[in-house]
Amino acid sequence: MTPSFDDFVAEQVTPLLRYATVLTCDPHLAQDVVQEVLLRAQQKWDRIGSVDLPHAYVKRMVTNEFLSWRRRRAAKDVALSMTTLESVTPPVADKTHHYDEREAMLQRIAKLPRKQRAAVVLRYYENYDDSEIAQMLGCAEGTVRSHISRALATLRMEHTPEPAGVGSRLGEGLS
Repeated sequence: MTPSFDDFVAEQVTPLLRYATVLTCDPHLAQDVVQEVLLRAQQKWDRIGSVDLPHAYVKRMVTNEFLSWRRRRAAKDVALSMTTLESVTPPVADKTHHYDEREAMLQRIAKLPRKQRAAVVLRYYENYDDSEIAQMLGCAEGTVRSHISRALATLRMEHTPEPAGVGSRLGEGLS
């Protein structure tokens, strides 16, 4: 049975907003992206609601909308903090990482080019493998590995070492 669009939105709007917020690094732009996607999804809900995983289909729509967003200035002028994410939804308990490390990592990720940022978010935030990322971004798996490799190299160059005794591994702040 196909879920109703209203039921889908009630169940998926929060995860979609959180995902879009991490992608865009701007809660207002994330709301715009999700709103635009949900409007288009509602118009085609008979078809979208009947696919095996409508939430994955709509998440792909969010990714595509982010990648093609026309407001380039808004997409580049970003400042994401934990308070921004917490305003969308409360964070999942994170007992192994410090918020300051996570915030610093998200700020460095916000400076990456859009496709690299999307690949990193899908890998480390959404736990997608290369084939799933390639499908979401509409590219080859080799291109995904290249995006992630270049992104990680950039993040490593921008990473300032922590004071002695405070270990920090690249990618830890995303989980």
